[in-house]
This record gives sequence, structure tokens and C-alpha cells, in this order.
Amino acid sequence: MFGLLDTLKLGAGLAGGLMLYHLYAVSIGYPSAARQARAGYVLLAEKTTAEARAAEMERQRNAASQATEEHRKRLAAAEAAEQVARDTLEIEIQSYELQLSQKNRACAVTAADRQWLLRH
Repeated sequence: MFGLLDTLKLGAGLAGGLMLYHLYAVSIGYPSAARQARAGYVLLAEKTTAEARAAEMERQRNAASQATEEHRKRLAAAEAAEQVARDTLEIEIQSYELQLSQKNRACAVTAADRQWLLRH
């Protein structure tokens, strides 16, 4: 089958091929190491993305909570201002009725008129 010279040639070719592969792998980096590095990078990128999404969701939740609280404060202030306006109007109506009664004149304001004035 194979002679001694053929076996030596085959061994030398195999050793040369392994040497060339080693030089190639050293010059560009081992493919398995590159795959592992890329796999680690993908996991790191996914983790970073998930953390960024969580931070954005928390920021939006905090902003919504702050906006809700601000709206609640404005609503309370508007209700208080409306109550003050109603009280002021009621006092003005009473003072006008008092002025009319002091002049011996009757006030023709009915309950329906008062409600209309309170609404407008």
C-alpha cells in the first residue's frame, strides 16, 4: 500500500497543514473564541436593552404619577376658587336684598333666578 516515503510525505503534509491553520488562526483569532465573544456580546446587548427599557418605563411611571398629582392639586384649587366665587355671589345677593329691603322695595328674585345666577 503505502511505502515509507509516502507515509513521510503524508506526515509532512499534515504537519504543514496544521502549521498553516495555526498561523491563520493566530493571525485572525480563533473562530471558537470569536463565536464565544459574540455570544457574550449579544447577551450583554440584550441585558443593556432590557435595563434601558425598564428605566424608561420607570421614568414614564414617575412622570405619570407626578402629572396625576399636579392635576389633583389644580383640581382642588379650581374647586376652592369656585366655592369662593359662589360664596361671594351669595353674599352679593344677600347684600342687594338687604339694600332693597332697607328702601322698602321687594326683591323680585326667585329661587329659579338665584339658581340661574349661580350657574352663570
